[in-house]
Amino acid sequence: MLSSLTMEERLQKILAKMGIASRRGAEEIILEERVTINGKVASLGMKADLSKDHIKLDGKLLTKPEPKVYLMINKPRGVITTLAEEEERPTIKDYLRNIRYRVFPVGRLDFDSEGLLLLTNDGDFAHSILHPSKKMPKTYHVKIKGIIEDEKIEKLRKGIRLKDGVTAPAKVKKLRKAEENCWIEITIYEGKKRQVRRMCEQVGHPVLKLKRIKINGIDIGNLRSGELRYLTPDEVKKIKKEAMNDSGQKLR
Repeated sequence: MLSSLTMEERLQKILAKMGIASRRGAEEIILEERVTINGKVASLGMKADLSKDHIKLDGKLLTKPEPKVYLMINKPRGVITTLAEEEERPTIKDYLRNIRYRVFPVGRLDFDSEGLLLLTNDGDFAHSILHPSKKMPKTYHVKIKGIIEDEKIEKLRKGIRLKDGVTAPAKVKKLRKAEENCWIEITIYEGKKRQVRRMCEQVGHPVLKLKRIKINGIDIGNLRSGELRYLTPDEVKKIKKEAMNDSGQKLR
């Protein structure tokens, strides 16, 4: 009896393991009543056993998970980070036509931003990057309007008060400057919506260009705009090494 109980997991975790979405995305799918367990509409908090329960998404039975896939793309500016169909604007989905397995973006880069975006079908991997408790460093190169003073750099480092709270301490340094604008490098450890843009606006230097170049030390390197590549085993291991799952054990 005890061994069968240990096979049960929360439904959102099962969906994440199946590569359907991140855990947060899986919760939204459940709330949309798109999932059934043994013929009954599922709700948040429900548990199931994939080996014996009939779990369906949009009427399709979920079976054995696909192999885990880890990708990075240099997202171009002017592309939406979504897998939904868009008639007027290009999306990340347009760049995944040659990828055999279904993957989803790990977090977002807004329409006007570019750079490193990870994609996977491993929900636990995505959770390890996105959950605020993990404090995964994300580094950006940012072109801002005007020449920023050291005093404002220090404010960015210490934390900026935004409508949704004060930002956590960040690493900030000047890169180079032109006559009217300059570039800075900023590393943050959280993921508030459009955080870097709002931080810079708050100190009076609106963002002109924004490119994410690193996540937890994994570098975009020479990847061209719109180009994809698989993460190396060492890169995957580097993220998993620092990320712990809910039970306190390292991700496998």
